[in-house]
This record gives sequence, structure tokens and C-alpha cells, in this order.
Amino acid sequence: MSGCIAFQGEPGAYSHQACREARPEMEALPCGTFEDVIEAVRSRQADLAMLPVENSTYGRVADIHRLLPESGLHIVDEAFVRVHISLMALPGVKIGDIRKVRAHLVLLPQCAAFLAEHGIKGEAAADSAGAAAELSEAGYTDQGVLASDLSADIYGLDILARHIEDHAHNTTRFLIMAREEDAARRSDEMITTFVFRVRNIPAALYKAMGGFATNGVNMTKLESYMVDGSFTATQFYADIQGHPDDPAVARALEELDYFTSYLKILGTYPADLPRS
Repeated sequence: MSGCIAFQGEPGAYSHQACREARPEMEALPCGTFEDVIEAVRSRQADLAMLPVENSTYGRVADIHRLLPESGLHIVDEAFVRVHISLMALPGVKIGDIRKVRAHLVLLPQCAAFLAEHGIKGEAAADSAGAAAELSEAGYTDQGVLASDLSADIYGLDILARHIEDHAHNTTRFLIMAREEDAARRSDEMITTFVFRVRNIPAALYKAMGGFATNGVNMTKLESYMVDGSFTATQFYADIQGHPDDPAVARALEELDYFTSYLKILGTYPADLPRS
């Protein structure tokens, strides 16, 4: 598939890396906010949206669960991207020259051991790829940036130390979204994502979940979050293994519907291989 895929951040961001890995044939369109990404697809500036939904180290990405149900878009795929962090600087600069590095706040603690070993101070930046762009323009020879290898390629920086994160498991899960639904069974392993609110009756959530247990449907994620800032309006986000056409899934969703006041399927799509 050719066309355009929108992502949030500057060129070289990890969301840009996700676009390159999952849809290498598509042009990547950088956007300022998640809302801008969604609007780019709705307005047909882009064909797909690449949105991060959760990270193995930091959990849920803020605001995403709130935005997805109202986006008008459908999840058509997922992509797991390994977050590798590299130290980069202007050409000719050595590690011993670096006194300070800039990076997004969440990246700095992940490289704490490396920074401490080399006596380098960390400074938070709004965006790691943006920090790489700023360093390239500013010409500081005593500063570096922690970012993706892709950022170094884009902004002409040298990688002084590659993949310096303290832990080797840091992975971000992205959802690929489109204007049109594609719920065809494209794999033996399918994931269905939906949101719901339970009815105001005793043990409603317990009863709603019972259908998945009795029908042998594996629920891989269940998260709650407030709606419109109200402590009494709780919405749930869930992932299950299977397709709505599977008899067991169909029965479980039918039972769920009975105990909910709102139920919306956001997408049915193949499980990405790293999930296996």
C-alpha cells in the first residue's frame, strides 16, 4: 500500500520509526499533536494514523484511550517497536567532550547508568528528535542528544554510543488506524479492541467479564479511565484474543452487551508477531 501515514512528533521520533518499520512504502507525515494526527486522516491528508497506545516501561500513553473512541477511525493493525536509545552529537565530537545531553523526559532515566559512568548531565527536552534538530542547527560541541538512530541519520549527527538504555525490554505498542474498517480475518491470531461502560447495577463489571471466562476468551488488557473528568463515569478499554465472528467471542460480547450501557468495537486486526 502506498500513500501517507501520519504520526505525532518531529521527523526521527520513535513514532516515525514505527511508520518506517510497519509501513516502509508509505510517506510519513509529522504532526504536532495526537489530535492533529487523527484530523490528518479524517481530512484525507493522510491514509493512516500511527498512534502509540502503551509502553512496556511507562504504561498507558496519556490521552490516547480518551481520543480513540471519538476519533471516528478504526484500528486496522498493531505494531510493536523496540525503543533503542543512542547518544549522538555533531560530527567530530567525542564522548569525553559531552557535558550535557538533552532528551525527552522519559528517556533520561532509561540511560541513567551510562550518563553516570561518563559524568554527563541530563536535561529534559520537549521532544528528543526536536532536540536533535536543534543541536544540528546550534552547533554546540559540548552537548549531545539521546534519541533514535533515525534522528542521527536525518539531522546529520554522529552516533557516539549506540543503544545505551539500561534495560533491554523497552517496547512501545502502536495502533495503526484508518477511516474505513477492515475486520477481515487476515490472520489465525486476531485481536479485538473495544470500549464499554457498565450499567449501574450491583456487580455489573464482574458479571460483564464472566462471559469471557465461561466462553474461554482470553482478555489481554482491561483498563479503566474517567470520562469527562467525572469520578462516577468510568469507561473501560479492553483487548481480547479472537474475532467477533468466532462463536465463543460472539457469545461473550453478547453477554457483555447485556450488562453495559455503552459498547463500541474500535477494531479487529491481526496480532503483531512480537505479541506471540
